[in-house]
Amino acid sequence: MNRILILFAHPRFEKPRVNRALLAAIRDNPAVTLNDLYELYPDFNIDEEREKALLTAHRVLVWQHPFYMYSAPALLKQWIDLVLEHGWAHGRGGDALKGKLVFNALTSGGTRKEYAAGGYNRFTIGEFLLPFNQTAARCGMIYLPPFTVQGTYLLTAADLEYHALRYCTLLDRLSQGDFDVESLQTFSFLNDWLDSETGGHSHEFHFS
Repeated sequence: MNRILILFAHPRFEKPRVNRALLAAIRDNPAVTLNDLYELYPDFNIDEEREKALLTAHRVLVWQHPFYMYSAPALLKQWIDLVLEHGWAHGRGGDALKGKLVFNALTSGGTRKEYAAGGYNRFTIGEFLLPFNQTAARCGMIYLPPFTVQGTYLLTAADLEYHALRYCTLLDRLSQGDFDVESLQTFSFLNDWLDSETGGHSHEFHFS
């Protein structure tokens, strides 16, 4: 079983219904460890050794966060800067994370159509996530496409239930090793990979 570490960063977790639904769906998965960064480190004083021990103990890492101004909340960047140290995560002798899987699980108010060339935001989600992609590469990790829930302001209760179930299915598949890395990397989103596996289509009809 692949153990999964969710590095969750949301500074206003009492508000977001989407992230709450996603986390509620996976709370009983024995393979998943939830690491709520804003709850643990409200003063941004990150315990680097604790975080390194967690990373070492897990095979799959998830950067789960809302998409704030085309990136992640500040504490996640702080975590990356402090925990992924030269000599430990990268650089000479820095191979502690080599071969681990990592991806972003993010929520955005903008729809998929709006995150495209010619769309309102001009670039794709994948293009905005290039710094995360390169960070993973620098650390010898295998970067996977993101899992996204977009158009969050438009989602109904049924939409939320659907996305939560998909997230649960995704983490189950990853924990069980029921996937091919090269196949995963051919998709723009892990959502699309899930749909291809079931022969289904994206439920995010708001922007299709």
